[in-house]
Formats: sequence, C-alpha cells, structure tokens
Amino acid sequence: MAPVRSIRGWWMGASLGVLAAMGCASMAMAASARTITWSGKVAPLATPWTAEVSPTNAWPDYPRPQLARPSLAHPQWMNLDGLWQYAPGDGKAAPPFGKTLAGKVLVPYPVESVLSGVQQHADHMVYRRLVEIPAAFTARGQHVRLNFGAVDQAATVYINGVEVAHHVGGYTAFSADITPQLRTDGPQEIVVVVHAPVDGANVMVGKQRLKPEGIFYTAASGIWQPVWLESVPATSLAQLTFTPARSLDAFSVTARLHGPSAGAVLRVTAYADGKVVGATSGPAGQPLHLAVAHPHLWSPDDPFLYTFKAVLTRGGQSDEVTSYAGLRTIAVEKVGGRNRIVLNGKPTFLLATLDQGYWPDGIYTAPTDAALKFDIQKTRDLGFNTIRKHIKVEPARWYYWADRLGVMVWQDMPALPTGSNDKLTAADKANFRAQVTAIIEQLKGDTAIIGWIPFNEGWGQWSIPAAAELAAQIKQLDPSRLVDARSGANCCDMRGDPHAGDVIDVHDYQGPGLPSPDATRAAIDGEHGGLTLGIPSHVWPNTPINPYGAVKDRAALTTGYVANTSVLRDQGVPTGMSGSVYTQITDVEGEHNGLLTYDREVEKVDEAKVRAINAATIRAGARP
Repeated sequence: MAPVRSIRGWWMGASLGVLAAMGCASMAMAASARTITWSGKVAPLATPWTAEVSPTNAWPDYPRPQLARPSLAHPQWMNLDGLWQYAPGDGKAAPPFGKTLAGKVLVPYPVESVLSGVQQHADHMVYRRLVEIPAAFTARGQHVRLNFGAVDQAATVYINGVEVAHHVGGYTAFSADITPQLRTDGPQEIVVVVHAPVDGANVMVGKQRLKPEGIFYTAASGIWQPVWLESVPATSLAQLTFTPARSLDAFSVTARLHGPSAGAVLRVTAYADGKVVGATSGPAGQPLHLAVAHPHLWSPDDPFLYTFKAVLTRGGQSDEVTSYAGLRTIAVEKVGGRNRIVLNGKPTFLLATLDQGYWPDGIYTAPTDAALKFDIQKTRDLGFNTIRKHIKVEPARWYYWADRLGVMVWQDMPALPTGSNDKLTAADKANFRAQVTAIIEQLKGDTAIIGWIPFNEGWGQWSIPAAAELAAQIKQLDPSRLVDARSGANCCDMRGDPHAGDVIDVHDYQGPGLPSPDATRAAIDGEHGGLTLGIPSHVWPNTPINPYGAVKDRAALTTGYVANTSVLRDQGVPTGMSGSVYTQITDVEGEHNGLLTYDREVEKVDEAKVRAINAATIRAGARP
C-alpha cells in the first residue's frame, strides 16, 4: 500500500518522510481518537482544531463580515458564544424564567456534537444565559439587537421573561431589538426555547437524520451558528447587497433596514486597495447606482474584492458599517454554437468538489474559523475552482472565505426528508418555498455564489413541475445568477424537468457523465467519482468501509481521479460541457470517498497530480 499523506504529520511529530519510510497508512494521527475535549468528553474522531476549542474562545471572530460595524467611540458588539445553561425539555413546560438550568452547552456547537459538551439529541431544549450589557450600548439613544446566525429548527427567544422573537427555519439568521425589554440594572436574562424534530417533520433538514446511516448523517440541533449583541441606532442597516452591473463597471446597491425608514439617507463609498474609486448616495429605500473607476474584476484566478464604507443617517443619528463585494457576472451564452457557462463573459469550466460541511467534532459547525477556511483552501490547493455546497447553508464567514480565496459556489437548498415527496401538505410546500426565498435573500450579496440548486435528485420534490416553479421563483428573486433546477435530472423517480432552469445536470457514478447542452441550457455533471479509500484510525467509529467504488491505496485513488477527470478534459469539453462536481472533498461519517479523511488529517491523493489534471481541464474548458 502506498503511504498516505498526513496534513500535519502524526501526533508524535513524525514528518511525512518518516511515515513514508514506515509505509504505514494506518498510523497517521493515531491520537485523534483519544483527544479529550474541553468538557472532558473524548472526541469520537478529532480534527487538528478539536483541542483548540474552549469556553473562552468559541468562535471569537466577528460573525458577519459583509455588514461589520467598526469599533468607534464605544464598543458596538458583544460575542455571546461560549457556555450557556442548558436543559432538554418536553415541549410542554413553561420557559424556566429565573431558574438556573442544570446542564451546560458550548454555543455555537449543535447539541449532538462532542464540542457542545452535551453530545445528545433532544427534540425540545432550552438555553439560558445571564448577560451584563455595557452602559455604552444604550447611550445616546442607541438600541441593542440580539442576533442569531442559525438555530435548528424553530426558536422562541425571551428577554427577561418577554418574548422578542419566534423564528422558523434552521438555516437562516434572525435578529431582535431587545431594548424595550432591558432592565435598568443588573444582568439581563436570555432564554431560547428550541424545537428540533430533524427528519421527524417535513422541514428543511439536508442530510441530518435521527438514525444516521450510509449517506445520511448525525443530526445538528439547536444553536449551531454564532450569537451576538450589537449596539445600533434606532434605524440601522440590516443588510447591504452589492449586485454587479452587466456592464462590469458598477454595482447596484440595495439596503434593508431595521427600524423606521422614512427620511433615511444612505451614502456608500467604494475603495480599491485603500483608494476611493466611487461613491453614491440617496434614499435608503431605493437601489443606488455605484459606478467604479478602472474596474477590477473578480475571478478564481484573481479574487479581487472592493471594500465599502456605508453610512446611514436619519433623525440626527448615523449607522456606519463596512462591507465588501467582487465585480463579476455569470451567465449562459452561445460559445461556438453551444450554450456554455461564461464568467465575466468568458467561457469557464466550473470544476467542483461536493462539499457537505460536516465535521466529526462539531458536526454542522466547524471547530474554528481556521478550520472553516481549511476546506476551501484545500479545494483551491487541489486545483478546483468551484464548490458545490451540498444541501446545507454555511455561516457567513464560510462565504467570506470563499469570496476571498476565489472559489465559485453552487449553493444547494437544504433538502426536505427523502421519501416525503408524496406526503407533503400545502403548508409544507409553502414553507419550503418561503425558506428558499429567505436563504436567497440572505446570501445573494455573496460574490462566490454563482448559482442556486433548489432540488437534489428529486428529494422532497413533490412533482416534476415543482422544479420549474422553484426555478422561476429563484430567477425572479435573483436574475443575476444561474439556476440548476434539479441536480441529477437523470436520477431516481423524478426524471424529466424539461427546459427548467439554466443547466442540464446529470449524476453518474463513477462516471463522469457527458451531457450536452440543449437549445437553452448549459450542461454539467453535478455528481460523479465517489472513489472510496478508507484510512484506518481516520474513519468515523463503527462505520465499515463501503466497498462501492473502492480502490486499494493512495496511488490507485490518484490514478482513478486523474483518469476520471481526463474524460472530462478529452470528451466532456469537446461536447460543450461547462462543469462537473467530484464527490467529494472529505469523507463524511459512513462515506469514505473523500480526497481527504473526515478528520482532515490525511490527504488521500497526490496533490500535484490532481492539481495538474484539474488545471488542464479548466484550461481546455476556457477555449471558445
């Protein structure tokens, strides 16, 4: 067996060369199974970042880079990630106001994860925390907002015994102005009551399962993205979206506000490398046109980002934020007589990995920001230019790293439970449509996202026309991006979807499939590959190595990957294909078909050879 490549060397500090000399594929990072977490619980499978997590440093970075408030004369945000009181519930008892809860949980890690300190699912749960809010947060008429990145699945939030928010949807952020509920002195009590049915209800659930097996994984319930407080004026910026003009020399700027909007004025200044290159101002409720001098375009080869300073003024108060965006377009156009995907007007082959965003220590939540960045950086190191974010929505900082590192993103909608197609009520369908809208509205300012995928292989797709209906809904919400109406149009029991969306997308394991563009759509293989190589000591406990697509060692996996991708270069590109998605960047629980192990400790392929064939395929796909 050829030696594997350990990302960090093995736990005693042995170099890759020593491992190679030993020829020992099963020894790298043997300590990963023995890592003790902050709570004293042993990680089932540790990552290089597991031991770094503690109650004092859980997700300390500002969580929303595209709408950041700089620290001026007084502090403007307070991180609430860390230890909260916790108790499972029955969904019937009244919220425990004024009562200390027996358990503890480390936010923002889902309760099923070892990093949470709980490591057990509950359909109903309660979080409680007492917070001392600085006096500066409410000085000069400032308001205090409580922000949640995401809570799975339904959350009711109380401040000092008063309900301030009820949010449904496990993948979207929400916020509440808690100023009226604040006491004049002493600590403020925050109570969050959560209902997390996972696949026990017809809600967006992705690949979470109460009984994980095979291609379905451990649930991730409760608070699983950052929580923070912010001091803002009575009228403040809730969101800024910068949409590149088709002319690639300007942005359309739209703002969403918290609080009264009448008379609010927005001024936005654009910077390139610290120099002013454009400015605009006008009523905050209307789109603003922001032209930029000497446009510098964003692409994977040159992920240039403009930075922005935005100032909202109303009634003598002002709200100042910083933001960023890249100038790029994505479309389907005729190239050489065939419909091809074009980035900034140029034919581009979108060579992607499938990225499911699971972690053995944090499940849905990466242990640290460095870990969150790692998968994207490794994708770029291996020579891919695109990621398919598979039926999951990530925290805002993941998209920030995608924007900065220069990777295009196909963004899936989290799927309804498989097998639910014929059981969905009108309310279930309406809720799914509403959640799709909420996710797109939240993410449509992210430069890296170039396309939306509402359905995967027919999961939760209640009819063939549903894909076309959702594609039309998405196009109305965001005409600036592509829509892949159904990834896996040839798959399972929901084949067809004629003429829906911008892309024909087939799945072919091991493949690759070689679809051709039609009269209106470009063509990609949305899933292929799946070559399996399990590395002992680096697999999720109690999961046998799946023999499907199995190869014997690292050399065979590398050879298989190169051969698979060579077909795309030599046959797919000549037929007019515009992209592909290889399954997958890392192993996940019972799946061992990643290019890296689930713990991110072992790179299972020869990086140079993978990067070389990837570069050759992208070059071939760039030719007219």
